[in-house]
Amino acid sequence: MKTLLVLIALAAAAHADPMPDDPIGDRLFPPDLIMSHQQDLKLDDATRHTIVSQVQAFQTTAVKIQWDLKAAGDALAQALDRPAIDEAKTLELADKVMALEHDLKRAHLTLLIRLKNALTPAQQAQLRAMHKR
Repeated sequence: MKTLLVLIALAAAAHADPMPDDPIGDRLFPPDLIMSHQQDLKLDDATRHTIVSQVQAFQTTAVKIQWDLKAAGDALAQALDRPAIDEAKTLELADKVMALEHDLKRAHLTLLIRLKNALTPAQQAQLRAMHKR
């Protein structure tokens, strides 16, 4: 749950102050934005269920990746602490860390895409208008 809150906070921060031409923040909606405006959006039960299910699925995936990422990061740090670094092994460990970071970012993007797809075009337009205010 803590992981999801951190990711939601990051997404909200990015969404609240998007960079010009932000390819994600301008086009996708973080879960907390949808949740905080669910009454205004008139989300029906099926849509709410879809959104909650997608967030829960993301949480499960993200927690596993974060545990694996922590272990891989620790292994990389240990390899870098040695007086003489085994370059090939260390780069292999770094590749593992970067692959896990990629997996986490992909899972987050997947969530945001699925949330947008759960909303009607009118609800999406309403969220964009709320954000611009």
